[in-house]
Amino acid sequence: MYKSGMMHLLFLLAVALSCHGCPDRCLCSSQTVKCQNQDLDEIPQSLPNNTKILFVTGNNISRISVDSFPTGLKLLTDLYLSGNEMESVGAMVFDNMPNLVRLDLSNNKIETFSERAIPDDNKLQVLNLSRSFHSHSSMDVILSVLQHGNLSMLKVLDLSNNDLVILPDDIFTSLFNLINLSLQNSSIISIQNGTLKVPPLRDLDLRDNSLRYMPTTTLAEFSLKPSLHIWLAGNPWRCDCFVEEMLLWLKNSTQVVDMQNLTCADPEALRRQPLLQVESSQLKCVGDMEGVLETSYVFLGLVLALIGVIFLLVLYLNRKGIKRWMYNIRDACRDHMEGYHYRYEINSDPRLANLSINSDV
Repeated sequence: MYKSGMMHLLFLLAVALSCHGCPDRCLCSSQTVKCQNQDLDEIPQSLPNNTKILFVTGNNISRISVDSFPTGLKLLTDLYLSGNEMESVGAMVFDNMPNLVRLDLSNNKIETFSERAIPDDNKLQVLNLSRSFHSHSSMDVILSVLQHGNLSMLKVLDLSNNDLVILPDDIFTSLFNLINLSLQNSSIISIQNGTLKVPPLRDLDLRDNSLRYMPTTTLAEFSLKPSLHIWLAGNPWRCDCFVEEMLLWLKNSTQVVDMQNLTCADPEALRRQPLLQVESSQLKCVGDMEGVLETSYVFLGLVLALIGVIFLLVLYLNRKGIKRWMYNIRDACRDHMEGYHYRYEINSDPRLANLSINSDV
C-alpha cells in the first residue's frame, strides 16, 4: 500500500513538473497552451514539455527561427501561428517537433521560407498557408517549400486567398498523398497541363478565381480521378466557342459539386446565364471569327494607307531630282526620234537616197 502510494505521488510530481512554468500571458489547460492576442514579439519560452496543442496567434512575431523552439516538444501535434504579421520562417525551426501533424501559418506576410524549415522525417499532414503570400513574386517561395520541404505525407493544403495568378505545372509533383487542396480566391487565371495530375485529390476548391476557360487536358485529368469533388463557382466564365468542351464535360460529369452556380460573365447577351442552360448554338463562334477578320481588314487598310503616305512623301522630297530625270529622258527620246525622222526623209527621197549610196561607196 505504501509502495503504490509512493508511485502515485511520484507520477503526480512528474506531471506537475512537466506542466510547471506556464509562460507569462499564456493559458495552460491540460496539454493545450494558448498565447493569443498578447502583443508578443517572439515565441514564449519554457513551454511545458507535455504540450500537445499550441496556439500563438494574433501577436507581432515577425520571424521564427531555430531559436524560437529551443526545447524538445515531442508530444506537440498541432501548432497554430496565424495572424502574427510573420515575414520569415527560418531553417530547422520545426526540428524539435518530431510528431507535428497540423501547422497553421495563415494570415501572415511571409516573404522567406527556408527549404530546411521542416525536417526530412516530418509527419506533417495538414498545412495552412491561407492569406500568407500577398504578391505574385511569392510564388517562388511557395514552389520551393512544396517541392523541397519533404512533404510527402501531406494530405491537406490550404493556399486560398493568396496572389498566385498562374500555377507552375510542377508545383504539386512531390505531394504524393495530397487529397484536399484549396485554391479559393487566389487570382488564378489558368491551370497548366499536368499541374493536378500527380496528387490523388478528392477535394479541389477553385472558387472565386479568374478562370475563363478550363483546358481540355485539365478536364481529362479530372476525369481520371472519378472520386474527385470540385468547386468552381465565382469564376468569370466566358461563354464562347472555347468553352464548348467544358460545357460537354459539365453535362456528363458529376464531379463539380456547385455546377448549378456556374454562370457566364461574357458576352453581354449571356451574362448571368447558368452554364448548364447554354446551348452550342448560343456560343457565337462564327461571329467571333468574323470580328477577328474585320479587325484584320481594318489593320491591313491602315498599313496600306501608311505605305501610300510614305511613298507620296518620298516623291515630294525628291521632286527636283525626279523632274531632272524626266527631262533627261525626254531629251534622249527627242534626239532618238529626230534620228529616226532624218533616216526616214533620206529613204523617202530617191535623189537623197542615191547620194547617200554614192557617199557610202
